[in-house]
Amino acid sequence: MTEIMVNGSRKAVSSDPDTPLLWVLRDELGLVGTKYGCGIAACGACTIFVDGQPSRSCQTMVSDIAGSKITTIEAVTGPVADAVREAWISQNVAQCGYCQSGQIMSAIALLQGNKAPSDDDIDAAMSGNICRCATYGRIRAAIFAASKAMA
Repeated sequence: MTEIMVNGSRKAVSSDPDTPLLWVLRDELGLVGTKYGCGIAACGACTIFVDGQPSRSCQTMVSDIAGSKITTIEAVTGPVADAVREAWISQNVAQCGYCQSGQIMSAIALLQGNKAPSDDDIDAAMSGNICRCATYGRIRAAIFAASKAMA
């Protein structure tokens, strides 16, 4: 058994320490908001926070997170998260919705560090997130709307 801190709670998991955290979250802990997209950290669907920083859970092994605080889409809170969620709804961002948890996590990380991002800032922060439905214009509009709402 390995103990990990997920969404503010200590969890004992039985997965092998070399298991990607994505599978522990989804299969062992039932936290299915984090999605599997590519398995090589290229699409961003599996984005979580490790100690407050965005990380790809498909390439983060359980053994790599000892002592770290993991936050998934299910538990992200606060004024930035609220502004992003409200903007995602008001801008009608989601189409199929599959990538959205990773997109939202990356947008929250961006706005936590930069309250008024430029187009270039958004491009840099969101470049690792792929949307197969190509809702990139709505994602950008939602990030700007969230930024404005927080001002």
